[in-house]
Amino acid sequence: MKRKNIIIIGAAGRDFHNFNTYYRNNEEYNVVAFTATQIPDIDGRKYPSELAGELYPEGIPIYSQDQLPELIKELKVDECVFAYSDVSYEHVMGVGAIVNSAGANFTLLGPNKTMLKSNKPVISVCAVRTGTGKSQTSRKIIETLLEHDLKVIAVRHPMPYGDLNAQRVQRFATVEDLQKHNCTIEEMEEYEPHVARGNIIYAGVDYADILAAAENDPAGCDVILWDGGNNDFSFFEPDLAVTVLDPHRPGHELKYYPGEVCLRTTDVAIINKVDSAPEEAVQIVENNIKLANPNSIIIKAESTITVDNRDIIAGKRVLIVEDGPTLTHGEMKIGAGTVAAQRLGAKEIIDPRPFAVGTLVDTFNKYQHAENVLPAMGYGEQQLKDLEETINKTDCDVVIIGTPIDLSRVISINKPTTRVHYDLDEISEPNLNDVLKDFIKEHKLV
Repeated sequence: MKRKNIIIIGAAGRDFHNFNTYYRNNEEYNVVAFTATQIPDIDGRKYPSELAGELYPEGIPIYSQDQLPELIKELKVDECVFAYSDVSYEHVMGVGAIVNSAGANFTLLGPNKTMLKSNKPVISVCAVRTGTGKSQTSRKIIETLLEHDLKVIAVRHPMPYGDLNAQRVQRFATVEDLQKHNCTIEEMEEYEPHVARGNIIYAGVDYADILAAAENDPAGCDVILWDGGNNDFSFFEPDLAVTVLDPHRPGHELKYYPGEVCLRTTDVAIINKVDSAPEEAVQIVENNIKLANPNSIIIKAESTITVDNRDIIAGKRVLIVEDGPTLTHGEMKIGAGTVAAQRLGAKEIIDPRPFAVGTLVDTFNKYQHAENVLPAMGYGEQQLKDLEETINKTDCDVVIIGTPIDLSRVISINKPTTRVHYDLDEISEPNLNDVLKDFIKEHKLV
């Protein structure tokens, strides 16, 4: 039987997972290429033969998504598989139209084809958009489980932008491990809050191997926590699914892929940031939860902000640096740093765009909704240098760091800085503690 030629359309994450779980050893298919978007410098490389398996002794080339129509015709492609997240339905079907017009089928793989089953109880934390508050929710769940003397291993959605072979299975237990694995800023933003609290977190490329390592971690494992990325659904089959929603973007829970999948399959829906969002926006989100998933438990929560040095903000001209993906493809205009500046009486929020250099100029050109805030872009060494130079060139008194990591640890900033932290505080019942008590009882974890 002739094998079907496949292109997997992705962004160095879900695409590799879909290949590993469904296509790698499947003799019905021949994956002729990956295409890449969103991530700088990922195209022009190969998915290595060591990861691709026996059917692909030469590995699989990775091209820019811009080349998709030509690739479909040149490689005689039968089917293209869409495999990245946090994009509007208009965007998804726009890609579908490009694929169909070039003559190929357009496919979306679902959870049943791609989820892995663990021999440990699994809690997944996903979201309807990037930047809703998954990380703070994951931290709250882990802290609650630790109070019950349970050993929790976190596994993070992939961000493999370097040597894919070296990143096959990554274990982070200390801040030094971040340097050992040459983490980008985006990776550090997700891993550092865990290891700083003494939690172990895994990530990488091959999630079957990662899951096996996490289940057998030398520190012990009672529960696996899936810490999702963007608005993707879990790579592991969850025993308890938690999805976080953002009333600063009301209605997006029904308009972005695959966030709505997360909403429709969740057990618990958390409406975060109710302390800083308009009441009518919170109500829109709550109504949409009841429409899409009426059996889910709804929890309302505040994103409580704390500032390391509050006194240096009042009356000052401030530059705000926020989490990069939240501002870019997450389409947010503000983050925790902006909320802190407004609440603590900053004199002026400085527009960083006139001071941007290098790759940051390209970022602002691409994401024009970002105005008085600087995305902490740091996918590679050059972006880190450009971020540092942009911050140091900006005419301001104070830099407010709203990223989950201490930027001053990885770049040199020539101005006073203060960090903003944010935690999840539920204000309705049942709350996460109630839900987790039931989970612990159900799985006989005490």
